[in-house]
Amino acid sequence: MSSPAQLSSSNPADWPVAAGWQALVQGFFGSEGGQKLLDFLHQRLDAGAVIFPPGPLRALELTPPEQVRVVILGQDPYHGRGQAEGLAFSVAPGVALPPSLRNIFKELERDLGTPPPKFPNPGGSLVKWATHGVLLLNTCLTVEEGQPASHSGRGWEVLTDAVIRHIAGLGRPLVFMLWGAHAQSKRTLIDTSRHKALVANHPSPLSALRPPLPFIGCGHFGQARAWREARH
Repeated sequence: MSSPAQLSSSNPADWPVAAGWQALVQGFFGSEGGQKLLDFLHQRLDAGAVIFPPGPLRALELTPPEQVRVVILGQDPYHGRGQAEGLAFSVAPGVALPPSLRNIFKELERDLGTPPPKFPNPGGSLVKWATHGVLLLNTCLTVEEGQPASHSGRGWEVLTDAVIRHIAGLGRPLVFMLWGAHAQSKRTLIDTSRHKALVANHPSPLSALRPPLPFIGCGHFGQARAWREARH
């Protein structure tokens, strides 16, 4: 029996999205590339693979395109059991903070003086960010247990690139936080004459302090706030 903390269906009808995303998402899954991705997920589920998160499109469910103000771009979901909840860097309530998320809270406190949430309540769930205009998007939206990047290159990137292009093409200026090489590769999809693209290393302990663009000390939260306040 499938756990509610893992993917149980390869039918996108079981993955709700906000109305503003529906045409884009339906167009993708109706395409040849989208069908190949669904076939791959179906085959892996039939083979007994444990796939996270339970809702791959949750970021598009909680953050409609017309509400997006900030985009935080990750790579792929957490691959530990019970961690991924369909939002980049976020973990389900009651789950211990992964090192990357711990560093995000550390930089948030250093930059803005915002203390990290007390564990386990509310812990590391970033649902509140998602419902207040922060699109927490991974470039790949599923992963197998214990196998990081195991679903990379299977088609999700086509959809998430389309999502980035769509919101970058909207009229209002947005802030894009691109952390790590994977996220930074999407900078070409963003018109930086209209939007603010903030670039730093990934918040993982392996790279958070490494030059030339260490995550700790990057000041992205303060820069984003100042840039948005100057325009609104």
